[in-house]
Amino acid sequence: MSHQANQPDQLVQAPHVPLTNYYADEGQRRGWVQDIFNSTAVDYDRIERLVGLGSGIWYRGAALQRAGLQPGMRVLDIGVGTGLVACQAAAIVGRPALVTGIDPSPGMLEHAGVPEGVQLVRGVVERLPFADASFAFLTMGYALRHIADLSLAFVECLRVLRPGGCYCILEITCPQNKLHAWMLKAYMRGVVPWIAGLTARSPRTPALWRYYWDTIAACVPPTQVMRTLEATGFCQVERHVELGMFSEYRAHKPVA
Repeated sequence: MSHQANQPDQLVQAPHVPLTNYYADEGQRRGWVQDIFNSTAVDYDRIERLVGLGSGIWYRGAALQRAGLQPGMRVLDIGVGTGLVACQAAAIVGRPALVTGIDPSPGMLEHAGVPEGVQLVRGVVERLPFADASFAFLTMGYALRHIADLSLAFVECLRVLRPGGCYCILEITCPQNKLHAWMLKAYMRGVVPWIAGLTARSPRTPALWRYYWDTIAACVPPTQVMRTLEATGFCQVERHVELGMFSEYRAHKPVA
């Protein structure tokens, strides 16, 4: 699969070039990513709390509310993982049964600490097993960099979203300031794997967090993510940034 756009600066397929320090080529990416998330799921929440210094719960809830999530909305959390975003979505909408999470990793789903009532489904965003216009709000927390085909994923997200509904993507993007980017790299690729090596139960957890940074550094720029959202049919596409690196992409399905 090519990293190039189908149309210049509009459609993006793979979110980054193959990272051959981890897998041989694009064809091996999905299997390798699923395997490492399966094997490190037991450590994920604990390391995330250490990385974010406990601020993740507050930030995720605030980001969803900034994007317009309201009580009573039916939500699909794509790349639900261990349920960190889904938990905040359930708290906001008021009924856990209104929230569905989907993820390709059985290990992550097994360790998902979601409220009773949240439905968890194994699957991939490129083939969502839901009917057209099923959800009023879609979320994707820090999973964009692990998708095989962004343009195909966005088409599927548009399909299952109701007209007027919002798609909110949370991502970490490389700061434009070179010093800040260097500091983030030192933290994510050096400090966090070191902490993980001291505290993790899985021997692969340090490698996951090094990979996490490498995907951030290699990811296509935010402008291309936004253009791909627009090219696949979304409207009112915007990006809100916190602390120079926490990107909140918001896009809506046209009403007509």
